[in-house]
Amino acid sequence: MDPKDVKPTRMKLLELKDRIELSEKGHNLLEMKRDGLIIEFFDLLEEAKDAMTKLEDKHEDATRALAIAQAVEGTIPVRSAALSLENSPRIEIGTKNIMGVVVPEIEGESVHTDVSERGYGTIGTSPRIDTAVDAYEDLVDAIIAAAEAETALRKLLDEIEKTKRRVNALEFKVIPELEEARDFIEFRLEEQEREETFRLKKIKDKKEEEEKAAREEAARRREEAES
Repeated sequence: MDPKDVKPTRMKLLELKDRIELSEKGHNLLEMKRDGLIIEFFDLLEEAKDAMTKLEDKHEDATRALAIAQAVEGTIPVRSAALSLENSPRIEIGTKNIMGVVVPEIEGESVHTDVSERGYGTIGTSPRIDTAVDAYEDLVDAIIAAAEAETALRKLLDEIEKTKRRVNALEFKVIPELEEARDFIEFRLEEQEREETFRLKKIKDKKEEEEKAAREEAARRREEAES
């Protein structure tokens, strides 16, 4: 906003003052929101770290259990057991609100199943395959938890960045420009007031001179009439 393009009127001055007040309130609210989001982010970050650590551990456990099952039982029985699995995990994606930010909430059925429900016969397989299946079921649960935490973190981080940009825009551009326009109008109004005061003083002085001249002229005429 170029102050020179602003019409210097008292109406415009009042409007600018209202906009400045509103912008400052908005700035304060956005700062509070930004700070609250940062706190929530770091709280969630700890949860995400725990979820990722658990995911890495479950992945190592599952990889190790699978390697043992393949080494002892052979690749074909392991693949046969894997192809026999009938149940697939169901995942429902909902939402939850964190400081006004809608983040996903992933709810998944536990993929853990009883040995008898896995679709492969217990006679042709060994406990090592069961152990590998258990480990991979744990891994799937860990993946779901880590996915929810990571997605929520990304959403919060995006909102923090947006809020920071709005705070900076208000603090370093919008409010300073409004204040500059306000100061310009106040200066111009004061200048106009001084000019008007000076003009009225000149009119008053001129009127007093005219009245004085009229009185002198009336006095002169009286003197002439008396003589």
